[in-house]
Amino acid sequence: MTARRRMVLGLAAAGGAGALGLGVALWRERVAPSPHPVFMARFDRPDGGELVMASYLGRPLLLNFWATWCPPCIREMPLLGEFHRRQPAVGWQVVGLAADAGAPVREFIQRQPVPFAIGLAGFQGVELSRQLGNEGGGLPFSALFDADGRLLRTHVGELDAQRLADFTR
Repeated sequence: MTARRRMVLGLAAAGGAGALGLGVALWRERVAPSPHPVFMARFDRPDGGELVMASYLGRPLLLNFWATWCPPCIREMPLLGEFHRRQPAVGWQVVGLAADAGAPVREFIQRQPVPFAIGLAGFQGVELSRQLGNEGGGLPFSALFDADGRLLRTHVGELDAQRLADFTR
């Protein structure tokens, strides 16, 4: 084989390897995990300030949609509060989005303090839960996200201790 032919073949191989590397890089960019659009949302907090969903990326998240007028929602709040208190060692975060008006939520929190972050989603919260798969718009509705903000699973209805343990496994 001549030197010129070896040089041409070497350049072709190098070019092919470069194209392959570029192709892999583009493929990875296209399939890179991206957070669910819910992580682009911001909500007023009942105690003032703003709940920025993007700040919950980096650790798994249990997102619970609830309302003060929903008896099963109210019944599961202490369970979610206890789950939240046990989580620092495990890494889960809990956020509640109230599909309700601000005044009833503030009154509820004064009567029954909630240890996790609450955002005021208003009645648009039900529509947001539909975007997460809650087709009927039922409450309570819970959604689990991984640390990258990808939706893992959802649950419509009240959680009890066993369902919560199974749900977050």
